[in-house]
Amino acid sequence: MARRNRYTHPDEALRHPGHRRPLTRRELIAQGFRAGGATLLGTSLFSLFGQRAQAISPDLLDPAHTRYSSCDLGAVAGRKLPFICFDLAGGANIAGSNVIVGGPGGQRDALSAAGYGRLGLPPAIQPFANNAMTLSGDFTDDTLGLLFHADSAILRGILDKSSGLRGFVNGAVIPGRSENDTGNNPHNPMYGIYRAGLRGQILQLIGSENSESGGNSIAPAMLIDPEIRPTKIDRPTDASGLVDVGDLKLLLDDSEDIVSVLESMKRITDFKLDLVNTRIGNPTGEDQRLKERLSCEYLRSADTLEKFSSPDALDPSRDPLIVGAGGIFSQVEFDGDREFSKAASVMKLVLDGIAGAGTIEMGGFDYHTGDRRTGEARDFRAGQCIGACLDYARRTATPLMIYVFSDGSVSSDGGIEMVNGVEKGVWSGDNSSTAASFFLVYDPAGAPTLIDAGGSDPLQRQQLGWMRPDASVETAATPAANNVNLMVETVILNYMALHGEQNLFADPRFFPRHGLGGGANRDRLVAFEPLQSINGGVLG
Repeated sequence: MARRNRYTHPDEALRHPGHRRPLTRRELIAQGFRAGGATLLGTSLFSLFGQRAQAISPDLLDPAHTRYSSCDLGAVAGRKLPFICFDLAGGANIAGSNVIVGGPGGQRDALSAAGYGRLGLPPAIQPFANNAMTLSGDFTDDTLGLLFHADSAILRGILDKSSGLRGFVNGAVIPGRSENDTGNNPHNPMYGIYRAGLRGQILQLIGSENSESGGNSIAPAMLIDPEIRPTKIDRPTDASGLVDVGDLKLLLDDSEDIVSVLESMKRITDFKLDLVNTRIGNPTGEDQRLKERLSCEYLRSADTLEKFSSPDALDPSRDPLIVGAGGIFSQVEFDGDREFSKAASVMKLVLDGIAGAGTIEMGGFDYHTGDRRTGEARDFRAGQCIGACLDYARRTATPLMIYVFSDGSVSSDGGIEMVNGVEKGVWSGDNSSTAASFFLVYDPAGAPTLIDAGGSDPLQRQQLGWMRPDASVETAATPAANNVNLMVETVILNYMALHGEQNLFADPRFFPRHGLGGGANRDRLVAFEPLQSINGGVLG
């Protein structure tokens, strides 16, 4: 029998009788009492963008003229695949009602009717026909390569804010347990993506929260690098404010004069560092690293100002591809929804190469409120933000990897609610055993190709792991299935594989202490062949 329930607006906070009053930052975000945040990752990489030639004095970059010579601004000849992850705080549904998840044979290896019911899909919309346990396609959609439920709210949101993606996107789903109502899920892969070689032009790691990851879920402890701890960004003014040289703008009108002053500050700093050098000869080890970092700060500021004399170049609200009559968002949408303006700030900086990678945190996904509409509305808006990122990638002809995860998941007890003319299961409670994550990859040169492992069905690589017939994660299927740390390593491995670098994963320079097993075991966790648009590990 259908239930009649009050449902909440996507920006309304959730109040659960079975939960204590939210007290921590994580609990406030998960239940929507605070807005989700944004995280960005990157560093110096100017030579990609074809702007005017660098005007920094050559002697400041010449090792023959300076003791502190690590400020090789713009020395990289290419960049790696831009990366954005979505942190859906609170325990969102991903498996079944959004991304199809099946048994050992892959997405098309159907679960039981009761299993799909647990994932919120009553018999009328389950993805198999006549209980024959083979998918009919009637309730599946492969527009994005990865198989979604045809009435997935996330998919509807993606398609609402994007177009022209078919044939250029593919993805994979990773079933894996993720604990509910805890801040201890080490889901965030940002430090690992940075270690794998991704760089941007200006930024290291920034976020809307004062946390190690900058988002809701923590980062694996073994990957954290204190030198790139996040600083805050979650709105367009934070993006445009990256070009800031403080009070010098009050004293000097000409940006070239400001650059000259910063260069002079760099020379004075180097002179003082030489005076306090307590070592004989050249400084070494940590002493050298600290002094090079101090020496480079003024030069990096000068370099940023020289390349971006106008902050408008970083402002998504002034980008006609993003906002306006021909943009992804209308002006009203952009001004009226902070989730849209936040997502736009991250995607512009990442896809324009200003940052290497970014996390977009969205709150309020602890939506087991006794109805279905609340969760559908929040999933739809998350999909819109994902779709905006994909469409901006399409508009700028830039490859992109998107990773979507949540801390825990939900399940249905069989109650039914009519949502937009479709009967769906009501989300009745948290359930860590129904959790999954997924990633999508856009390539303007053509959709990523699934690996065909020795003649076996390549579509099995679309699902890394599987669920039991009752829709619980098979925890022995992959290392990622029962260990969130290893889920992160699996995502990073797939990121490196898109560059043809999975053989370097265990190299001492990268992840020598990983938990994914030997080379053959790791290869089974890779979904795609290297991207067509990537040559020699960097974008062409």
